[in-house]
Amino acid sequence: MGITKSDKFTNQQNDLANLFKALGHPARIAIIQTLLKRQACVCGDIVEDLPLSQSTISQHLAELKKVGLIKGTITGPSVCYCINASAWAKAKTEMDKIMSVLIKTPSVC
Repeated sequence: MGITKSDKFTNQQNDLANLFKALGHPARIAIIQTLLKRQACVCGDIVEDLPLSQSTISQHLAELKKVGLIKGTITGPSVCYCINASAWAKAKTEMDKIMSVLIKTPSVC
């Protein structure tokens, strides 16, 4: 496996890349949409909505949680997941910075 050289980039650049990597799977987008629709739910609720096994959904939830896009709180034997609004606000701010430069910069190619 190749070396990523992520240590050569800023924390901000690495964080944004990890965020986009976490969002780079359609199942994770579907999970986010399910959480937005339901406000909060346990893994079993997501399994009912998506054509994936419980273990696969758990893996995707772990990736989303690792980058902070969702939160999970333990309630008895299950974990209740919800959107982490502050992480999404931070991501929006970073994307707004990129988009404002793109909009102002004329295309040269």
